Amino acid sequence: MAASGERARHWRYEELPGVDLLRARYIRKSFVRHTHEHFVIAAIADGVEVFHHGGSDQYAGPGALALVNPDTPHTGRAGVPEGWRYGAVYPSPELVSEIAAETTALRGTPGFARPVLEDPYAVGLVHEVLRATDEGNALAADTLLRVAVTRLLRLNGGPMPQRAVRTAGARAAARARAVLEERMAEPPGLERLAAELGTSPFALLRAFRDAYGMPPHTWLTDARVRRARRLLDAGVTPAEAAVTVGFTDQPHLNRHFTRMVGVPPGAYQRERRSESARPGDRKNVQDDRQGLLVPFRP
Repeated sequence: MAASGERARHWRYEELPGVDLLRARYIRKSFVRHTHEHFVIAAIADGVEVFHHGGSDQYAGPGALALVNPDTPHTGRAGVPEGWRYGAVYPSPELVSEIAAETTALRGTPGFARPVLEDPYAVGLVHEVLRATDEGNALAADTLLRVAVTRLLRLNGGPMPQRAVRTAGARAAARARAVLEERMAEPPGLERLAAELGTSPFALLRAFRDAYGMPPHTWLTDARVRRARRLLDAGVTPAEAAVTVGFTDQPHLNRHFTRMVGVPPGAYQRERRSESARPGDRKNVQDDRQGLLVPFRP
């Protein structure tokens, strides 16, 4: 085991398209403010996770799930000295919408109403999904995932809040986001960006925070990591991905990637490449300078 006692594995199972998977134990790990393109369904096995969400700290312990909707800023850290251990599935918005349409009465784009839900049964379902992927049991993994998402939507589902762009400030924030997305590798400074949009730096800063829950520079780092993930999934090397998205070098990407995704980019990509390996092969220990990457059961 790594000296820190922390370990994590972030992977995909080819028979569950559109779903990311994670097992982790963290003690001193602290996730900076970030977002996900997918839903987060994290089932706590032991310990306590604290994550800032919606303006306040949320606490999830054994038998609880931490639930985060796509594009929702949040953090993450240990709530007790021994840290927390959990398994998580990250289904795509398209998959969740498909399940909601088939199994619930929800209308519009579905989402989770509360960020923490006490439900040991659903926690068990999430861990069973992960176990099924380890065993190469595609039928069980897909079935259990759909049962888990259906249960969570029925217990804690609702229409996803839609962000309306009505005010001049909101429109400026949306335009600023588009500029940063387009010019990610060479973004303008705040003063220049505000001037291009016909507003002041502080007015743009306030509007951007109100619209996206974080200042432009934080959003840009988050967006860079998200794009780097897509590049790594496509087979681009971490060094190439770092330059493409605008980080100065690979160590710069490594630092931010690990603080947001939970594993280093090299380990993240290796798991993608080994997703078609035999189930037994996936239980091999993989050493990484950031810690021991090894799956474990709840």
